[in-house]
Amino acid sequence: MEMTMRWYGSQYDTVKLWQIRQVPGITGVITMLYDKQAGELWPQDQIHALKEEVAQAGMHIAGIESVNVSDAIKVGTKDRDEHIENYIKSLENLGKEDIHMVCYNFMPVFDWTRTELARKRPDGSTVLAYTQEAVDAINPSDMFASIKGEMNGTVMPGWEPERMAHVKELFEMYKDIDEDKLFDNLVYFLKAIMPVCNKYDIKMAIHPDDPAWSVFGLPRIITSKEKIHRMMKAVDDPHNGLTLCTGSLGTNLENDLPDIIRSLPGRIHFAHVRNLKFNSPTDFEESAHLSSDGTFDMYEIVKALYDIGFDGPIRPDHGRMIWGEVAMPGYGLYDRALGAAYINGLWEAIDKAETRGV
Repeated sequence: MEMTMRWYGSQYDTVKLWQIRQVPGITGVITMLYDKQAGELWPQDQIHALKEEVAQAGMHIAGIESVNVSDAIKVGTKDRDEHIENYIKSLENLGKEDIHMVCYNFMPVFDWTRTELARKRPDGSTVLAYTQEAVDAINPSDMFASIKGEMNGTVMPGWEPERMAHVKELFEMYKDIDEDKLFDNLVYFLKAIMPVCNKYDIKMAIHPDDPAWSVFGLPRIITSKEKIHRMMKAVDDPHNGLTLCTGSLGTNLENDLPDIIRSLPGRIHFAHVRNLKFNSPTDFEESAHLSSDGTFDMYEIVKALYDIGFDGPIRPDHGRMIWGEVAMPGYGLYDRALGAAYINGLWEAIDKAETRGV
């Protein structure tokens, strides 16, 4: 595996490349052209400039998160094929720049849902959190307003103000879209892009739905082992793979994370590793990465990745806000750096135990 960290670009991220470079073991970043809207073309010269900026800091682009999929593609409107053509050209431009992994999602309206961005924990740190009770009590069009004051002046992915200004129209777009229709549109999209993925060896890594159940009645199609395997079989190409996000799949306590990992050798192209602490099955908060701070056995998760020969990029996922840091919620430097060190430590211990026969 390669340890990485997500970075939103010098214009948007509070964390600097030189800071990421100083985290032991990190050699690459997962980044994106953050100013591009879903459906827009990613020009090769802009990708090249981003690549050069990262290289000058002593690292490389290990993958892209995300080339966003437009609602036209997800819903299947008349603009779908035009947007897919732009997506194919964007992938081609990434391939020409020697970038070979793209994380994306197929979630309707909200890319992820949290009801709090700064829940205070007993140690004084703050974390992202979710309660179903809060979701049930709010009008979806008011969701953005309810959390925007906790964004610390940043623009959070999937919750861009210009997108959230059209929430009512987005819900109208999806009114006739159920899980089967959304799944069919995903398959249509994947079949269209696989030729360029094969040509440039681009691994598409779909991100699971977050949380792993329907929110506001919207369909969810990447929530469990069964649904992931259904997608893999529908487009049975090694470039069609998964972003193993423990914090998304793990929102449903019935999902056995190590078992899901072991069922997908060769099809996990990217890993987001983080821990959650559950107060009830529908009330959870994002903890430190350490196993004992949350609900997941992080050793077993990392061991499962090791056992299937995972060799792709991995990154610590959402971190706590600690030590007075003010940053994009979940994406500060300090706790993610601790998470990277912890995951690297688990990996080293597992590797040495295996190679020494301990």
